[in-house]
Amino acid sequence: MDKWLKRPVSHLDPGGRSEETAEKRKKEAKSKPRQYNDKYIVYGFTSTTSSELPQPQCFFCGEMLSNSAMKPAHLQRHQSTKHPSKVGITEEYFKRKLTEFKAGQNTIIKATSVSKKALEASYAVSLLVAQSKTPHSIVEQLILPAVTRMAEIMIDKKAAETFKKVPLSNNTVARRIDDMSLDIVGQVVNKIKEAGHFALQLDEMTDVSGEAQLLAFVRYKDVSVSDIKEHILFCKRLPGQTTGEKMFQVIDSFFKEHEIQWNQCSHICTDGAAAMTGSVKGLFGQVKKVNPKIKLMHCIIHREALAIKRMSPYLSAVMDDAMKIINFIQSRPLNHRLFETLCHESGAQHDQLLLHTDVRWLSRGKTLLRLYELRSEVCEFLKEQLHPHAAVFEDANWVARLGYLADVFTKLNELNLSLQGKDSHILRMYEKVEGFTKKLNMWQKKCEEGDVSHFPLLHAHLVTSAVMRAPVIKLVEEHLSKLNTDFNQYFQDIDKKSESLDWVRDPFTTTESSNKLPARLQEQLLDVSSDRGLRVAHREKTLTEFWCDVEREYPELGKHALVELLPFGSTYMCEVTFSALTHTKTNKRNRLNVENSLIAAVSSLSPDVAKLMKDKQAQFKKIK
Repeated sequence: MDKWLKRPVSHLDPGGRSEETAEKRKKEAKSKPRQYNDKYIVYGFTSTTSSELPQPQCFFCGEMLSNSAMKPAHLQRHQSTKHPSKVGITEEYFKRKLTEFKAGQNTIIKATSVSKKALEASYAVSLLVAQSKTPHSIVEQLILPAVTRMAEIMIDKKAAETFKKVPLSNNTVARRIDDMSLDIVGQVVNKIKEAGHFALQLDEMTDVSGEAQLLAFVRYKDVSVSDIKEHILFCKRLPGQTTGEKMFQVIDSFFKEHEIQWNQCSHICTDGAAAMTGSVKGLFGQVKKVNPKIKLMHCIIHREALAIKRMSPYLSAVMDDAMKIINFIQSRPLNHRLFETLCHESGAQHDQLLLHTDVRWLSRGKTLLRLYELRSEVCEFLKEQLHPHAAVFEDANWVARLGYLADVFTKLNELNLSLQGKDSHILRMYEKVEGFTKKLNMWQKKCEEGDVSHFPLLHAHLVTSAVMRAPVIKLVEEHLSKLNTDFNQYFQDIDKKSESLDWVRDPFTTTESSNKLPARLQEQLLDVSSDRGLRVAHREKTLTEFWCDVEREYPELGKHALVELLPFGSTYMCEVTFSALTHTKTNKRNRLNVENSLIAAVSSLSPDVAKLMKDKQAQFKKIK
């Protein structure tokens, strides 16, 4: 017996089981969650819906206890301590209170769900309002009443009341637009930093309130889609004078705020204004001080507009007469109505003339073409009004010159349209200009031979009228020669771009331009030209997409090609956005800070609404 008592107790527990087994069972008991029993309802407790680790929850005060407290003694202690008046009541009473508690929970869940949907709908509608460029108050004044009315008619009154829960007040819509605009700018900034290099497109204008607005677009390689993309970056008000120094300060402040480095900007595309292009006090001169390697690109569309501006005195006189005639008819309401009636009675193809403005690129060609097509009706109307310019339509030489101007400006309009558009790289734009200069040479040679068939209105007039052909053709030849000279002057870099970048346009054709590349890049270009898979990709994809694919396999060569495709060729995006700005900021909204509304309206990036909603607390809007 003594020996038995002296044996180490650690080998056996009081029940005769080993300590190892007891510890194992204790661990299992600890790891195994306690389950809810329906009898616990008399203590005022229900269970949470979690199946992995249910927790007891008091349906009187809503307090939740830990899973280890799922014991009658613990639950009873809570009841007697927190709710002593509930002790000893019948089970039916607790069942009724549990039912009321669950009904209240469902109401809260439903209200929260509706509120979150209303918040999402608020963002969606606010984005549509920004894109429509209309006042924010239109939602409360028109959209929301219209939607609720339609819901009441098409569905029921309950659905209409649900729509009224969407927060869409004037100030709320403004805040939503601001949030989405900041999110879009943040996305663009992050993409710029990922790309490493980018190009800028800059232009400025004066809005309806007299404020100068500086608009910037950015072009970069979007890593997520493996292509070059362009997006609006900002629209900032320029305080004081619109000098190059002021513009630089605004851009530099934006870059510092978003931690963008100037050495990442490789090109700037602007119009030819001195404030932009000045090498000392201009914007480009200021940028050169912080980034000596940056390059300036003069907008190709503006250069084309400058090249076609000068004409001979004879053609200028015809242009001036045409503008006077059009203004006499169109700018006076009575004359406009009478001329419209005359056109209807005569069965003319059109019933009104078009006004001309130098600001709009395409107006000159359309204006002259319409005047030529309605020349008979215009002549008759001017005679009725005893206007002195009625005599010019009886002059065959004058009409021949008008027909030529309508023809040549129609062709220039076609060139202008081909240079416009989004995501157009500079090589394609140079190809369009180069093709037009070759046409000018051909037209000039044909005129020397007496052939003007490339100008259909002039050709038809010379055939049907008794005008002397030689003087008119000589005038046309001189104008084409002047056009050719001016195009060569404003596009002196065309030949350089055409010859040195043929390997970028088509890397599968051996050209002399590839010989100017470093030896390492020439070897990579030969590898690319021998890759049949890349040859197929070159046919099926855009040029920018193709070189983004090449960059994955041949980083040096791909990067070198993308640098040539990165710059903007024109300020087209700025010009289009300025049109959107005039629709957004009107006389009735002349105090609007237009930047956020404009970014949300024109950006091709969608705001991350889910992210924005996380930072907002969904509010339940009461219906009055």
